[in-house]
Amino acid sequence: MRCRSLYSPCLILLFGSLAHCIDSVPDAPPSTTTMTGMGTGGGGVSGRGTGGSSVSGAGGASAAGGRGGSGGVSSASDASTSEQRGPTAPTATSKFPFPQNRESSRCNYPSGYRNSDVRAAYSKWKADLVTAQGAAGHLRVQRTASDPKLDLGSTVSEGIAYGLLVAVYMNDQPLFDELWKYEQTFLDANGLMDWYISADGNTRLGMGGATDADEDMAWALLQADRQWGGKGTLDRNYLDVAKDQIQRIWDHEVWDSKLARAGDLFGDWTNVNISYFAPAYYRVFSKVTGDTRWNDVIKTVYDTIDNALNDTNKNKTNGLVPAWCTSDGVPGGTAGPGNYQYDSCRTPFRIGLDWCFFGETRAQAYVMKTSAFFSNIGVSRIADGYALDGTPTPENPGKGSAAFVGPAGVGAMHDATYGPFLNQAYAAIAAGNLMAGGVYYEESWTVLSLLMMTGNFLDYTAY
Repeated sequence: MRCRSLYSPCLILLFGSLAHCIDSVPDAPPSTTTMTGMGTGGGGVSGRGTGGSSVSGAGGASAAGGRGGSGGVSSASDASTSEQRGPTAPTATSKFPFPQNRESSRCNYPSGYRNSDVRAAYSKWKADLVTAQGAAGHLRVQRTASDPKLDLGSTVSEGIAYGLLVAVYMNDQPLFDELWKYEQTFLDANGLMDWYISADGNTRLGMGGATDADEDMAWALLQADRQWGGKGTLDRNYLDVAKDQIQRIWDHEVWDSKLARAGDLFGDWTNVNISYFAPAYYRVFSKVTGDTRWNDVIKTVYDTIDNALNDTNKNKTNGLVPAWCTSDGVPGGTAGPGNYQYDSCRTPFRIGLDWCFFGETRAQAYVMKTSAFFSNIGVSRIADGYALDGTPTPENPGKGSAAFVGPAGVGAMHDATYGPFLNQAYAAIAAGNLMAGGVYYEESWTVLSLLMMTGNFLDYTAY
């Protein structure tokens, strides 16, 4: 959950070993396929993977895994760099050591992408944001002085969720476990994390769960079960904890058994945040729990997106969904801003996963629109805010945002036509300078976007 506006639900809701864990970065394991960069520039996209295991998600087509493509033209970094590509073989302690580079057969990837770019972004993210201070003996992700609206050094559940995702894909089990233990320290009556905690860990500044964070946590826990198995240093198995988290989301954050609402204490058909929708997750939640009602939630995702893109909003062809709207697509709803901003910008990422992982054609239709819009603008000119008709309304004029560029690039992975734009987005993200919205948010979306663009943000349950 972002708090970018005075009208945000952030206000409406009111809602030794650790030092080592912070300072250390998992060693780069040996990999199998060598990739050599060959200069910089736009180029095409890398070869798409073949083979691999498949999974049929409820309500979706099967997803094909595979090897990462090799060679190609490097879109960011030194021409002399030579790297090895995954999939890295399983070890005694992890089934999917970084890097994996398992490319979906239906998506395209930046040419010459580099695992070293991901490692560098991860190391910086961890050094800048992960702290043991105020973490009740564990670890947390903190906001910095550059992050707007909320208190300096505070933690939001969204940040813990991003940290869990990053940790499981970077094979950092100590970080994962300590972030989850911090999360468990600040549960509300429904067993979900209160969304906003003070820097010293003494005060719950915002009460109630935030659905985007809670579902990211559930997804990360499912991946942790496949990555490491067992329970690590937790008191219960990752899979059991994941199933409990999914059930709590269903019980308290799914409205009328159809709508993923904003949180466990807030949200209904009149105040919907489309950027919270994660249909790819819901397919796996259904598979793991056997609960086919998640298919109805997926239907609501795409119905709501269709409703929000219309002639009245002047966004029918550009994919710019409002930050908040009614389920009928009326911008703003009763919650907050109705433009395309620091919440909305995540939508191409979350919806793009549903095409890459499961071949959902409604997801493809959506990212076709955002890809056409943003590629026409060009990476260097993407603003951090738009009216729904596509008019730039930047919060930070002249500054680039990884949270806007990264997800737009991930959305563009659906079609090789957008290869040059994807390469440019990757290069801009990998450079690590798109910090318009603040270090916490932008560095988080830098790492998440790079993970996806390099075939390292995966559904491990498919393998």
